[in-house]
Amino acid sequence: MAEQWQYTRPVLYEKQEAAIFDDARMTVIEAGTKSGKTVGCMAWIFEKAWMGKRGQNFWWVAPYHAQALIAYTRMKTGLPPQVIKYNDNDKTLKLTNGATIWFKSGDKPDTLYGEDVFAAVVDEASRLRQESWWAVRSTLTATRGPLRIIGNVRGKLNWAYKLALRAKDWFRMWEENGREGPKLYGYHRISCWDAVDSGVLDKQEIEDARNDLPEAVFEELYEAIASEDGSNPFGNQAIKACMLDHHPSGEPIVWGWDLGRKRDWTVGIGLDEYGQQVAMERFKRGWSSTVESIILATGTTPALVDSTGLGDAILAQLQREGGNNFEGYIFSSQSKQHLMEGLAVAIQKIDLTFPNGVLVDELETFEYEYTKDGVRYSAPEGMHDDCVCALALAREHLVTCEITGAELW
Repeated sequence: MAEQWQYTRPVLYEKQEAAIFDDARMTVIEAGTKSGKTVGCMAWIFEKAWMGKRGQNFWWVAPYHAQALIAYTRMKTGLPPQVIKYNDNDKTLKLTNGATIWFKSGDKPDTLYGEDVFAAVVDEASRLRQESWWAVRSTLTATRGPLRIIGNVRGKLNWAYKLALRAKDWFRMWEENGREGPKLYGYHRISCWDAVDSGVLDKQEIEDARNDLPEAVFEELYEAIASEDGSNPFGNQAIKACMLDHHPSGEPIVWGWDLGRKRDWTVGIGLDEYGQQVAMERFKRGWSSTVESIILATGTTPALVDSTGLGDAILAQLQREGGNNFEGYIFSSQSKQHLMEGLAVAIQKIDLTFPNGVLVDELETFEYEYTKDGVRYSAPEGMHDDCVCALALAREHLVTCEITGAELW
């Protein structure tokens, strides 16, 4: 009888369990191949359904039928027959409590609408059509059901990569705000090396794969590091070379300030004489509070401030209340191109260094494209580039102050 069967969660290694059983409602997990994301999520979706009720539906959605079949077959054969009734035609597992786990293909998004779903796993998300993701997300609206989004990374132009960045950004702010309110998003990255350390994968096999595969392919499949898609002006390797493994101390000799508008952030980055990021401010506040915060952080240090549009009035207020150490920089297509090309050269020459964090995330996703008016530099749609712009302004001011011999202290 089902009552006699006691469920025991499969043994998962620490990082695997922390990622999959994160208490966030929606968790994005970028993972290397064979690192345990699938088996962990099979345990997760089963536990959600096992605690469910009669008539409730739980989904496993993969890009294609054959991929959904893999998870269906593994769960069908891995669970005792007294616990489930399976249907090979519909690819469903009906539990003794009346809940049903469905294994669905995302190749036809319209077939995913209409149902109320109480928990879902989106498998191989970077290969799933965006329209299918929209459909799955809509099924969880009425139930407010939890979600796990898993898969290998596959470039930077897909919806899954961009959602991962938003999840990281949301989680940072949630922590900075003292973890107030429910935990909506979680983000985790699991690489092959985590699986090696836990004994799941053999180290020599991974080393052999690294020798056999192109670097970019190995990084995506095994280390969960996205390739550049050929549209990043800085370069992944150059960004990586500029990253510090610590937060440097010291006082900035220049600041760059990018002013937030609408949903954007106000960001200030301070550089020392060696081009190290030694200070950073990032916030969303009203204009009056923004001015006060900028003056407090900057003091009498030279600062280059985005004075585009409404920024001109903010600059005037900064100069009036803070001092003449604030200078303005007006963004246009030409001036932004100049700014970003200078930043790209500085990064490729490792003239700037910075700790890992939100700045690195923005640098890695920043894009350029050729238009009839020249080169357009910006973050992907829905993403932010405030940190990149602040760094570019700080770098520009550092170079300008050195060239003109201005007093920096």
